[in-house]
Amino acid sequence: MQEIIKFLTERNETISTMESATGGYIASSITNISGSSLVLKFSAVTYSNEYKIKMGVDSSIITKYSVYSMECAKDMSLKISEYANASYGVGVTGKINDYDPNNLVGDNSTVFLSIYEAKSKKYYTKIIKVKNQSRELNKELIKDEFVSLFKKSFMN
Repeated sequence: MQEIIKFLTERNETISTMESATGGYIASSITNISGSSLVLKFSAVTYSNEYKIKMGVDSSIITKYSVYSMECAKDMSLKISEYANASYGVGVTGKINDYDPNNLVGDNSTVFLSIYEAKSKKYYTKIIKVKNQSRELNKELIKDEFVSLFKKSFMN
């Protein structure tokens, strides 16, 4: 994460997150790094469909594809980038070995990660299969997958 903060700082770029499954773990990991206040614009934890929609996620995407879909993660990353006027938006949604009575579709161990790059208007995505029983270990896994995807997509 430290390399990402340095990369963003050197380029005068920013990042914002809209996280559901991870409960803000990626944003928290960013704020663990000294200097993160220069690059982290805004973060939202949107556990409910209601608050995803209030943050701008298109309700028709949730209806058509479900809240547990790459389409939803991509819209989350786009909308948080636009909302915060950030260079990069991160969207995370999915289930971490959990049953959701309000959203019955979707595999209980699949998480969808999207990074939106505002200047190119492109999405960089990854589907993650959570492996651990511990929610905390799974959040760490998802954060590590975010770091890997960001480095591969933007820092090579």
